[in-house]
Amino acid sequence: MGLTKSSTGQNALDKGLYIGKNKPSDKIIALAGNPNVGKSTVFNALTGMKQHTGNWPGKTVTSATGEYSTDLYDYIIVDVPGTYSLFAHSAEEEVARNFICFGDSDLTLIVCDATCLERNLNLVLQILEISKKVVVCVNLLDEAKRKGITVDLEKLTEILGVPVVGTVARKKKTLIDLKRTIDKAVKNEITTAKRIEYPEILEEAILAVEDAIKNSVPTKISSRWLALKLLDYDDSLANEINAYLGRNLLAEEHIVSAISEAFERLKQHGIERSDIKSIITPSIFKEAETIAQTVTNTKSENSRLFDRKIDKIVTSKIFGFPLMFFMLCFIFWLTIVGANYPSTVLSSLFLWLGEKFSSFLIYLSTPQWLHSLIINGVYKVLSSVTAVMLPPMAIFFPLFTLLEDIGYLPRIAYNLDRPFKCCKACGKQSLTMCMGFGCNAAGVVGCRIIDSPRERLIAILTNSFVPCNGRFPIFITLTTIFFISSGGFVGSLVSALFLTAFILLGFAMTFAASHLLSITVLKGVPSSFVLELPPYRKPQIGKVIVRSVLDRTLFVLGRAVAVAAPAGIVIWLAANVYVGESSILTLCSKFLDPFARLIGLDGVILVAFILGFPANEIVLPIIIMAYLAEGTLVEFNSLTEMKELFIQNGWTLKTAICTMIFSLFHWPCSTTMLTIKKETGSLKWTAVSMLLPTIIGMSLCFIVANII
Repeated sequence: MGLTKSSTGQNALDKGLYIGKNKPSDKIIALAGNPNVGKSTVFNALTGMKQHTGNWPGKTVTSATGEYSTDLYDYIIVDVPGTYSLFAHSAEEEVARNFICFGDSDLTLIVCDATCLERNLNLVLQILEISKKVVVCVNLLDEAKRKGITVDLEKLTEILGVPVVGTVARKKKTLIDLKRTIDKAVKNEITTAKRIEYPEILEEAILAVEDAIKNSVPTKISSRWLALKLLDYDDSLANEINAYLGRNLLAEEHIVSAISEAFERLKQHGIERSDIKSIITPSIFKEAETIAQTVTNTKSENSRLFDRKIDKIVTSKIFGFPLMFFMLCFIFWLTIVGANYPSTVLSSLFLWLGEKFSSFLIYLSTPQWLHSLIINGVYKVLSSVTAVMLPPMAIFFPLFTLLEDIGYLPRIAYNLDRPFKCCKACGKQSLTMCMGFGCNAAGVVGCRIIDSPRERLIAILTNSFVPCNGRFPIFITLTTIFFISSGGFVGSLVSALFLTAFILLGFAMTFAASHLLSITVLKGVPSSFVLELPPYRKPQIGKVIVRSVLDRTLFVLGRAVAVAAPAGIVIWLAANVYVGESSILTLCSKFLDPFARLIGLDGVILVAFILGFPANEIVLPIIIMAYLAEGTLVEFNSLTEMKELFIQNGWTLKTAICTMIFSLFHWPCSTTMLTIKKETGSLKWTAVSMLLPTIIGMSLCFIVANII
């Protein structure tokens, strides 16, 4: 899309406040709403596959735009980040506020949850102060009906003075009326929008400032709202206003004079500048409460009785944590059992394809060294990473997304909030920690949901303390061959329990490291946040599969493959370039062996972790390759043969434990490191994220090596 410039200045364009139009007649819709109101479902239902995703310029906040057409107009919908308020406290809220206020959209579509309308109306009333071009979509009417809640949409339309439409976004046919209403709202001028009435003295102050600026601002921005914001001064918002207008309003003498006079009048009534927000917010909340009580009717006071009964169990002090442990163990068991067969099939498929590819290269008379580099280096690393990563991710990510879709993940965050608060961190870190199970890079990106920069940084630095999908093969393999004698159901169950115990160790070290950072280099008081426990919902299986496979599994796999290809070249060179009678790989292993022995490993294991920096999945194949003195990656089909190879090379129970501990606590992979650098914008904190888990891992291995 090409950018449409505005006369208000290039600075605003640089901040991502404008969305490009395909053609001048396109109409731009800002899609706003609280989190968990079905906003994304409305977006997907309206736009179908005509969507584009990316980041807001200058912000680490994901944006999505989509397109749809009616008989009257072609629309571009901008899915604004979910927010509870326009009083911005995070990057997401700031982006939402800036686009709604200054994005020059033709209409704002606000999605509300019919089951908790009062909370949603807070945002509706704030947006109505900015723009009258608003359509309110009361969504989730089916859930409201199930809970015995009815909403008088006609009455709500009358009170708000803007069109209100009821929908069940999962059913596309309910959106037909919404599209018609949007057409009418874009075409016609709305003059009856609800206005919040503040105390008389504040209204007088607003009017005085509004008179001074009325002729100085574009018609698309409300002069009343702007006057209110100049009184309730906020640095970040003031900068955005100046960028949008292309000039500094507070540098204009008549405006400054009007503001000063307004403050003098307020002060005479005992109102200081710092008191204004404490007047504004209760006024909005009270108005929202009054409207909600007028238009909603609840047949039963226990409309959420079912959810509350479940929450008494899953969030209780007695059962909450055991249930989390059981759920985690169950997911790992399904992942372990379910991934074995498809991994074997993929390995066989890649082996067959490798043979065909090798024959083709021979047919082309490819030089032997180049043939070996391509097949034994690049191809075998890529196939190994794909065969090992894809099946577990294809199982784990849908299960994780399913827990998210039914509403269980917020309960996990609720349970873990207190432990993180004790560590002077943020309870939201529990959610980003869960994201890290699939991929630490995804977990790092997920830290954007944490408002406080200090707490966000703590979450980023400690995210790799929970094992990503790439480290599971080491845990599963070593657990199976060194700690479990039986196979079948019992073996897989014990393996899942043992793996869960290691995960809990990762949890414990996450708490410890978060506390250490909080009392040293990142001192501070934990911030408070509102954690909404959404209602339990029937999962949308199709949406879960698409979101987990496309947005997570293939995305993570693509990143891993991108870094694994060059790693294959490096590994091949290390194993095939000789200095004297020894390969570079052997020489490096011998050089590092004395130090590695101190922490319960050997030189080969340590070199394998170093060469596995691009992708943890290739650590075990490199270890086997080095022990066999092969110039190519080798994989055993028999765990018994692998165990014999390890024992022949000096492995003991202590070696296996130390290897698993070091796999749990060592430097993040290259993909995660690059993501950390991008998110923090700092080489210093990227280095800390590498050194912190590595030092802890080596220390734990040293202790274990000298105790056992």
